[in-house]
Amino acid sequence: MSEAGKPRLCRVSGRDTWHIYHQRKRISTGCTDRASAELILARYAAELSRPTTRAVSVSEILSLYLNDRREALKPGAERLSWAHKPVAAWFGEKPPEAVTDRECRAYAQKRMETGIAPSTARTEMQALRAALRWAAAQKIITECPNVPLPSRSPPKERWLTRDEAHALIGGCEAFHIRLFVILALGTGARVSALLELPWSRVDMERRIIDLRDPGKARTAKGRARVPINDGLLATLQEAHAVRETGWVIEWAGDRVASVKRGFRAATIRAGLEGVTPHTLRHTAATWMAQAGVPLWEIAGFLGHSNTAMVEETYAHHSPGHLKGASSSGYDPSATVPG
Repeated sequence: MSEAGKPRLCRVSGRDTWHIYHQRKRISTGCTDRASAELILARYAAELSRPTTRAVSVSEILSLYLNDRREALKPGAERLSWAHKPVAAWFGEKPPEAVTDRECRAYAQKRMETGIAPSTARTEMQALRAALRWAAAQKIITECPNVPLPSRSPPKERWLTRDEAHALIGGCEAFHIRLFVILALGTGARVSALLELPWSRVDMERRIIDLRDPGKARTAKGRARVPINDGLLATLQEAHAVRETGWVIEWAGDRVASVKRGFRAATIRAGLEGVTPHTLRHTAATWMAQAGVPLWEIAGFLGHSNTAMVEETYAHHSPGHLKGASSSGYDPSATVPG
């Protein structure tokens, strides 16, 4: 702002109070002494220099945040793309000020009333919170509203016994579904990691599968390099011999985008209930814990950077779980010291 355009103090003829003169307007300070008027002038000038923010809706913030993550190739964009849709539909063109604790709790409650799991509602609220924090950091909004999150869902306990796993594999009519099931049980990998796995990251000579995608940034939900056991090796060799594309999981000469329908049909044929593709990852980790594999090794196999989640979910399956603590308790058969 040029010196000529800056606000300044002036006095109006016939009046004792000081005024602020700015842009051909006079604004009374209400002060008769110059020192007090100078303080008011300073506050007025500070307000003029404060950056202004344009009106923006919650829906627009979510879209801007999603685009930013996609353009910067940041992790989480795919999950955010589905998580932000119901949130945008709920808040619509409302301003960020409409994101209150009460409104967030009402949203989560409504979502769960429609059959959505608490964990899904939590993920959607996390997407909203991340978008608002990003908007505040980018000066798109002046303040970031608080976004309370629904409680976490308890860890899923459903896992397959060996007999159930054999029944599931037997229920797979399509070869690519059978391959997916055997891969998931043998690697403990997430569904997305297997559907995105190319043959170039499968080394059958060294018997290693590299689930890490070099084109994607590393996230807390990491991926690992896992060994290929004997049963998995035979299945991979069979699949590699008849491959038509560069993808491990393929069908009709194309990459498979989803196994939900074929997997669901296989569970029905096998007579299994409460089983989803993610159950296979849970099953692989449970089997390892039951076999006495150290939790830190299970964490590494699953791609986790620490054992906290593994300990919470799988420690009780370990044959040695709490045995040390139990051995220090009262044993009626022990000799009582004299």
